[in-house]
Amino acid sequence: MANVQLNSQEILDKEFKTTMRGYNQDEVDEFLDTVIKDYDTFEAENKRLREELERLKNATSGAAPQPQPQQQPSPSRSTVNADVLQRLSNLEKVVFGRKEY
Repeated sequence: MANVQLNSQEILDKEFKTTMRGYNQDEVDEFLDTVIKDYDTFEAENKRLREELERLKNATSGAAPQPQPQQQPSPSRSTVNADVLQRLSNLEKVVFGRKEY
C-alpha cells in the first residue's frame, strides 16, 4: 500500500515513555487495541477491494469501458492521522485541563 507508515504489529509493539503525570497506560492500551482492530479491518477491506478490482478488470478486458459513478474520495492517511492527533489533544484537554502557555 502506498504511503502506509504503520501496520497493526508496529502499533502493538509501540512503547511509550511514562512520566509522573503521564497517561493512564490501560486507557492507552485499550485505545491502541481499537486502532489495531481498525487497521486490520481496513487492510482486509483493501485487500478484498483490490482482488475485486482485479477480477473485474479481467472480466471486462476487451469490453468497452463503462462510466463509473462518482464516489467521495476516502480520507488520506495524513487526514486520518491528523484526526487521531486532534482527538488525542481533545482527550488531553479533558483529562489535564486546558493550559495556556
